[in-house]
Amino acid sequence: MKKIAVFADVQNIYYTIRQACARQFNYRKFWQRISLEGEIVSATAYAIYRNDDKQLRFQDALKHIGFRVKLKPYIQRSDGSAKGDWDVGITIDVMETAKDVDTVILLSGDGDFDLLLEKIKKDYAVSTEVYGVPALTAGSLINAADIYHRIEEDLLL
Repeated sequence: MKKIAVFADVQNIYYTIRQACARQFNYRKFWQRISLEGEIVSATAYAIYRNDDKQLRFQDALKHIGFRVKLKPYIQRSDGSAKGDWDVGITIDVMETAKDVDTVILLSGDGDFDLLLEKIKKDYAVSTEVYGVPALTAGSLINAADIYHRIEEDLLL
């Protein structure tokens, strides 16, 4: 049975779906779909910690589905801008996990991950899949993935 690792860039998925569709991603349906492809041996969701009840319920729901949830503090800068980026953390975890699985699935439209996918395909001969919002997924990320899945109606709440 194919061993699968899933990495969910929660902030990217949330904001791109909200912008493009004014809806939310159905993580449960996504999990069910991926489970049909093989054994999910690792699934991590990367989110921002804001100590907000709604966020905490969402994070609990992700854990209940089967995700390990990693949190980073939400940082509000003095100039009003905010920071809450998981790119380096996701990259490290993908690099550490890719050698032990057959397929890496990334939920993100962030083009910064294109080099990561190319690297793990070359070094570990893994298959790479990306789930992203069509209008808001970087072309370089789509091209770097072996398979690109458009997040459409069937994966939305």
